[in-house]
Amino acid sequence: MDIQLLKVFFTTAQEGSISKAANKLNFAQSNVTHKIQQLETDLQTQLFYRHNRGITLTPSGQILISYAEKILHVIQEARLAVGDSSVPAGPLHIGSLETTAAVRLPALLTKYHTEYPAVDFSLTTGPTEKHIHAVLHYEQNGAFVSGPVEHPDLVQENVIDEELVLVTSVSHPPVNSIHDVQMSTLLVFHNGCSYRAKLNQLLHEEGILPVKLMEFGSIETIIGCVGAGLGISLLPRSIITEPEKQGRISCHTIPNNHAKVTTVFIRRKDTLITPALSAFLSEMRAHFA
Repeated sequence: MDIQLLKVFFTTAQEGSISKAANKLNFAQSNVTHKIQQLETDLQTQLFYRHNRGITLTPSGQILISYAEKILHVIQEARLAVGDSSVPAGPLHIGSLETTAAVRLPALLTKYHTEYPAVDFSLTTGPTEKHIHAVLHYEQNGAFVSGPVEHPDLVQENVIDEELVLVTSVSHPPVNSIHDVQMSTLLVFHNGCSYRAKLNQLLHEEGILPVKLMEFGSIETIIGCVGAGLGISLLPRSIITEPEKQGRISCHTIPNNHAKVTTVFIRRKDTLITPALSAFLSEMRAHFA
């Protein structure tokens, strides 16, 4: 099987369009079409349905896509393994919860960058579900997410325990139970956020249906809107310590069975431990010891 044909197939499947794949690969559309036809001839099966709205994977294409992803990743790993020296260098893609990145990682990343300047490090923030998907699909070398994460293809290491607290404006009356805020608007991150899931679980167990829910993409926006009285939120105490000291917001404890969330670092079991990743794991373990 020609690797170039497999790459064209995988890119086309990812983009969902021959024209978009051609643009990404810097090929002519006719070239992409021809290479897909070559692969279909080689495998003696149709890989895409062609229709007015574009293309869709056939059952055979759906089977091949997972193999293609693994094959292309293994080839990339082989190149890295052959070319690796003992000095950490090259790309390292790490994901993180936004709260963890803001509070727990700056010192670690600064030290790592200082000691290993040849590493092309990138950090992507977002919710847990997004990072699990990215690590599973070889888009990230590892990620800091809310645990526990149970998946046969992943390994996880406990990093730190966070205490979750209910956050309100300073003018909000005392909160003695979750029922005291049941009429409040909930300010949350997008779907896939573990803190949002915890809040939903707490409300569900108390038989409370949210009156209104508003989604935001950043911690600063949520804290600012909570402080202004727009609504309430559930966040790690570590992230709201400074705003609370400044008198911008108030925090309230919640039942112990909902208050703890463990941040873990995940990576694929079959991922190549490059010198860059090995150095990062060592620095991470020392930092959070």
